[in-house]
Amino acid sequence: MHQLAILDDYQRVAHSFADWGSLERRGVAVTVFNEHLTTEAAVVEGLQDSDIVIAMRERTPFPGRILEKLPRLKLLVTTGAANASIEVEEASRLGITVCGTGGSPTAAPELTWALLLAFAWNLTQEETALREGRWQTGVGFELSGKTLGIVGLGKIGTRIAGYGRAFGMEVLAWSQNLTEETAATAGVRKVTKDELFGESDVVSLHLRLSPRSEGTVGERELRLLGPGGVLVNTARGPLVDQQALVTALQEGWIRGAALDVFDQEPLPSGHPLLSTPRTLLAPHLGYVTDASYRAFFGGALEDVAAWLDGSPIRTLTP
Repeated sequence: MHQLAILDDYQRVAHSFADWGSLERRGVAVTVFNEHLTTEAAVVEGLQDSDIVIAMRERTPFPGRILEKLPRLKLLVTTGAANASIEVEEASRLGITVCGTGGSPTAAPELTWALLLAFAWNLTQEETALREGRWQTGVGFELSGKTLGIVGLGKIGTRIAGYGRAFGMEVLAWSQNLTEETAATAGVRKVTKDELFGESDVVSLHLRLSPRSEGTVGERELRLLGPGGVLVNTARGPLVDQQALVTALQEGWIRGAALDVFDQEPLPSGHPLLSTPRTLLAPHLGYVTDASYRAFFGGALEDVAAWLDGSPIRTLTP
């Protein structure tokens, strides 16, 4: 019998979005972990008997040092088409097949815009004040006429550019490999990195995390963004130098930050951003929708069934 582990099902919905019973009828015992395995030792202990593991995005990393301690593991499925926290090359060396799934193309862009609008209109503060008996406690700002800077003009960044134009914003873009042609197709103006941070009222990050992109935003960029600027990050936490961001928010280098991603997830109690002013924080909701979960869990089920049949699909290679 195969032992399958589904990790990090925080909302206890895995069985709602896929028919795991179809695998159980094929001799697969399914175990769902609702609580996060917080240490590498806990991951190894919890998965010691599993030969199939389904990882929810980057919630649980799988570096080579963990994979080496899971000798029974033969199939590792990640939700989504890529996962920077899985060392795919090491998995391949150890004979572990790694597969991905599809996802929703609209969830992350919509969440990005929701965060920006909520920040601009002070919605969380105003709702709290209203429930406490106070009325109109602050003054928001409108997006129309402002300048939006997009760092990373891929599929998500291109959607964000469309949202910005629809709201009457001028849209700029920068990334290391951005071409004039790509920018023109998206209806944005290609600029340098310094120009983007210096001219934008709002900067939204949409890069894939890699050794090259880590720390893309640091003290220099935050100071260029200036006291009226807002940083939105729904991509990955380590794209931003966290200490520089905390200092920028505490000292007022920027107007504020709307964040869905962090250097540590789940965000631990006592994390400095939890007590930092000028912030709007969300618990990495950019993929937590019914459409995303149908694609994630349904795709993972398909991956496992195909692997059991001897014909893996959506395999990830080093």
